Amino acid sequence: MPQTIAAPVHFELIIKKSRFIACVQPVSDRTAAQTVVAGLRVEHPAAAHVCWALLAGGQSAAVDDGEPSGTAGRPMLDVLRHQDLEGVLATVVRYFGGVKLGAGGLVRAYTDSVAQALLSAQKIPIIKLQTLRCTVPYPLEGLLRRELELAGAQLAGVSHGEAVAFEFSLPATEAAPFQTQMNESCAGRITWLRDEA
Repeated sequence: MPQTIAAPVHFELIIKKSRFIACVQPVSDRTAAQTVVAGLRVEHPAAAHVCWALLAGGQSAAVDDGEPSGTAGRPMLDVLRHQDLEGVLATVVRYFGGVKLGAGGLVRAYTDSVAQALLSAQKIPIIKLQTLRCTVPYPLEGLLRRELELAGAQLAGVSHGEAVAFEFSLPATEAAPFQTQMNESCAGRITWLRDEA
């Protein structure tokens, strides 16, 4: 199950006098990520590299920022994918210490700094919701309201016309069983509405 993190987490690693300052934080999309990275460049003007990796809103990125290709952004992205994270940005600011680490050393440094930061992260499962719309006759309004409350549904709206119209959200995995249960409880007097495309 995909997860995100509750708040930014940090870790600093020093290898052969090079400083690797890692941060993993929740972000909504690529634009938000680029804003964070631009801020880091301003905050750390003497840094040699500001590398980053993103998994958010179906978008991904792996940016080496001048490090040898595939030694920074990709390893950071692999850590995020391995931990099944979504809606997160990993950044590592590197201050060069004068000693080259080689490709393998760089991969380890960027991987370790992000992985170590994530050890202190509070992870939150991402539950995909499905919105359902239906109508019921007035005598069944109370029954449906009780069932929605028991199911933990998020009620978005109720309107009263010829029948009572409901709009609500449930975890996607619970939507179909809930519809089946309500079809039985309402003896077929519930009408499920589909959005017109």
